[in-house]
Amino acid sequence: MASHIVLTSHPRTRPGQQQAIEWGAPSARERGPLIASMSQPNHRNAIGTHSGAYSLYRALAVAAGNLQAGHRPDLSNTAPAVPIGPFPQWNDPGAIVSLDPWGHRATEDFAHLIAAGIDIRPTIAVTKAHINMPELAAAMAAGRLVPDGDILAANGDVKVTKAAIDPVWYLPGIAERFGIRESDLRRTLFEQTAGMFPELVTRPDIKVFLPPIGGMTLYLFGDVTKLGDPATKIACRVHDECNGSDVFGSDICTCRPYLAHGIEICIEMAQQGGVGLVVYNRKEGRALGEVTKFLVYNARKRQKGGDRAETYFARTECVAGVQDMRFQELMPDVFHWLGIRRIDRWASMSDMKHGALVAAGIEVVERVAIPDALIPADARVEMDAKVAAGYFSPQGTPAAAELEIAKGRGLHE
Repeated sequence: MASHIVLTSHPRTRPGQQQAIEWGAPSARERGPLIASMSQPNHRNAIGTHSGAYSLYRALAVAAGNLQAGHRPDLSNTAPAVPIGPFPQWNDPGAIVSLDPWGHRATEDFAHLIAAGIDIRPTIAVTKAHINMPELAAAMAAGRLVPDGDILAANGDVKVTKAAIDPVWYLPGIAERFGIRESDLRRTLFEQTAGMFPELVTRPDIKVFLPPIGGMTLYLFGDVTKLGDPATKIACRVHDECNGSDVFGSDICTCRPYLAHGIEICIEMAQQGGVGLVVYNRKEGRALGEVTKFLVYNARKRQKGGDRAETYFARTECVAGVQDMRFQELMPDVFHWLGIRRIDRWASMSDMKHGALVAAGIEVVERVAIPDALIPADARVEMDAKVAAGYFSPQGTPAAAELEIAKGRGLHE
């Protein structure tokens, strides 16, 4: 390893060496490739590096001597398992600002540059798989789902198309989406990451940033080639990560039950000839993180009067300073990537998610609430608080007296 340190804020770049990026151009080649590999600093035209939060593990592997710093992946046979796009929204520089719409086609669209030795890597991967959840077997036993031998097998296996998406931020578009100046966005990102990315403030000419945060995974049910057709009906669940519930079945929230219910309506829509979509975002604890979330749990359970809906959001704000940091303004981008302009069945009660979709010009025909029978007992506090705050519910807003009742278990129960 070299003993000297090269600041990424001052790359040795000759005129014409960097590939220009024209965000929103009508084709990948006209837009230009995103080059964020550290192995070729003179070609870099993006701030940050590939793999999102996992880039730090790569750094550790290099430091430990387990990975060569200049390793380049062999991308043979890694092309998408099914084609997605292009769609007209890809050419709108304001419609998609938080992911690279051409990111899954890098090996195809830039094969000539890769062959010439430029290290260009995909930011999206598309594959096929089977999934199986116990809740689907329960839905079949109850008669809500019927196996068809294709999309849903009798043993509960479901065929899906999966897409993994790393975040790619077009900084001018991100700033515009939030109604702030690009210079203020860059400075705050630089300061709040303790100066991790100097180029944010020293290279205003570089407009694309690959942030070290979690991305998203899409689970698509049905014929993906029908996407973009206005006649195709869409069912959808946008789900923000909750490890405790999603993986381990913790009953303090409705996350896994709502996820399973969303998958159920997606399967139904696919069986009816439409497409189902689950968007799984890495935004643990409303993007506050799991440590903060658990601290809030303790505060809710220990407070005077017990765990009750009246103070549900206030306890979060006391610990985190805000109620929510998911910022759903960026969430509609993935629908533009998939060519979706209308969602026929929307499995969500979130007013923030719904508002962001409508503001982005995406029609929501029907909002589907979680069935009351699927709500765990300890999650009644969450449900009452959300409905009282304006979240969608066919039952209406609970009375003030109802919100004062402690419905959550005690900390040691």
